[in-house]
Amino acid sequence: MPEDLFRIQRNCLRLMGHQDIYDDDNEAAGDEQKSKSWQQRCFRHSQTLKYALLLLLMMSAQLPMMDYIIYHIDDLALATACLSIVFTNVLTVIKTSTFLTYKREFKSLMAEFERMYDELHEAGAKRCLVTVNVGAKRFVKLYFYSVSCTGLYFTIKPLVSMIWAKFQVKPLVLELPMPMRFPFDFESTPGYQFAYIYTILITIVVVMHATSVDGLFVSFTTNLRGHFQALQYFIETNTYDKSDALIQRELRIYVHYHVRLLGLSQSVQRIFKPIIFGQFLMTSLQVCVIIYQLVTNMGVIMEMVVYCTFLSSILLQLLIYCYGAEFLKIESSAVGTAVQMSQWYNLPPRHRHVLRLMMLRSQREIIISAGFYEASLANFMSILKAAMSYITFIQSIE
Repeated sequence: MPEDLFRIQRNCLRLMGHQDIYDDDNEAAGDEQKSKSWQQRCFRHSQTLKYALLLLLMMSAQLPMMDYIIYHIDDLALATACLSIVFTNVLTVIKTSTFLTYKREFKSLMAEFERMYDELHEAGAKRCLVTVNVGAKRFVKLYFYSVSCTGLYFTIKPLVSMIWAKFQVKPLVLELPMPMRFPFDFESTPGYQFAYIYTILITIVVVMHATSVDGLFVSFTTNLRGHFQALQYFIETNTYDKSDALIQRELRIYVHYHVRLLGLSQSVQRIFKPIIFGQFLMTSLQVCVIIYQLVTNMGVIMEMVVYCTFLSSILLQLLIYCYGAEFLKIESSAVGTAVQMSQWYNLPPRHRHVLRLMMLRSQREIIISAGFYEASLANFMSILKAAMSYITFIQSIE
């Protein structure tokens, strides 16, 4: 197995501090491992404590942001500016808590995809997985750089503003990277430095966890897409001009492979259901808030750049899920097309019903949904259209 084929999964785990997720399988192997069981339990407990503290750290950011909103409740522009950050933080808390809840399922999915790749021996089938993973890695890199640049901009913008004000000999205004209010004096030293470091730490943790969970979704759906393409490759390239026993064995393998992929698809939908629901709900609210900020700051170039960049990152985050789910739906239904394009007419009549059943099952597409939200490019485009409608509506009010 090429080491970089599943690099997305490993890098995402590394960003969240879960790079040891594969070590649990060796816990019960040998007397030497048994003698270290106490140390391993202590290590697991310390890891659990670390993840709980990180989750509490992210949740703690809600308090100063909500305090800021309440303090500026009469100023709609300032209150809505903070709301978009609040929604982003809530969404990251949902993603992180979902990952911690289904950590074992995430681990089993990662191991299963690596195992399935090792079981493939056909060069053409492996080429399907390599091709889709290369495209996925580029997409995830673009997404990670986009979100990281947005977080970096929010982090260094106050420093740049203060340096520029000092260079122009203007009054120095202490700003924080995010709109927050703290229950202590954060507008002078040393409270300001503490608040600034705290905000930077929150930003780093949020960016790392949000992009990591999103990257895992891309990895899972990409590998499922590649395996569905591999199944289509097997079906289309088989001439079925073989002995009856060999044909029966190959058809059994195809059915088992198809059922295995359908089961993995259901597992991905189940563990990502809370995340997809939160992603669509929070993105819809964020789009409304950011569009309002864009329209009200139409004449301020720097504010326009900030909110346009932020909106792009938010929409790209939603596109991650719509993109992966859309191509998974397409490839799962393409199994029936592969059956029709194959040389099924070479099969004996008593074996054709196996391919017929696979074709009938493929008519039920794999749909990644949560509640009344369905992750698809059509729904992504509907949110873009709604955003344009918001712009027109708010401009007419102004």
